Amino acid sequence: MKTIVYAHPWDGSYNHAILTSITENLETKKTPFQVIDLYKDEFNPVFTAEELKYFNKGDTPYQLVKDYQEKLNQSTELIFIFPVWWWDLPAILKGFIDKVMLRGFAFTEDQHTGALKGLLTNIKKTTLISTSTTDKDYIESEAGNAIQSVFINRTLADLGIKNEDTKWIHFSRVNLTTDEKRMIFLKEIAQNI
Repeated sequence: MKTIVYAHPWDGSYNHAILTSITENLETKKTPFQVIDLYKDEFNPVFTAEELKYFNKGDTPYQLVKDYQEKLNQSTELIFIFPVWWWDLPAILKGFIDKVMLRGFAFTEDQHTGALKGLLTNIKKTTLISTSTTDKDYIESEAGNAIQSVFINRTLADLGIKNEDTKWIHFSRVNLTTDEKRMIFLKEIAQNI
């Protein structure tokens, strides 16, 4: 099962056009998929003091988090669609990782060394599709590359999602490009998912 984790608040955005292009293509091919739409679900990425009581136990008081975990358990492929804001993931996507990827569900920790062992080994392929107003090269070199170095190489790897099974596709200068280039990208991305 393909699971799309979508993190953009505006239905008029290019990110939403990417989501629509991909889901329409999957529907046409009759490929099973599900969407986690963080904004539509009104997911709250902020931890409360009450939640932290559960966190160290690897638990949550929120049904939405449990629903997301069930969807991830059904998944063999993840597709993240998000804008790069301030050189990093949007806060809502970071909060998704913080609140959903709990101990005992997404990882275990060695009591002696503190080393993490990822448990999401059912995920065989991951694709990150991001957009920004700057070039991918600039994100990779000037910003310390929070997407590749932190999210892919550390976070996803610590959850059991192997780097060699992860691909990052970025659409640069989304605000300055032509409609023709946007349309070409939408067609290509849908065919590659």
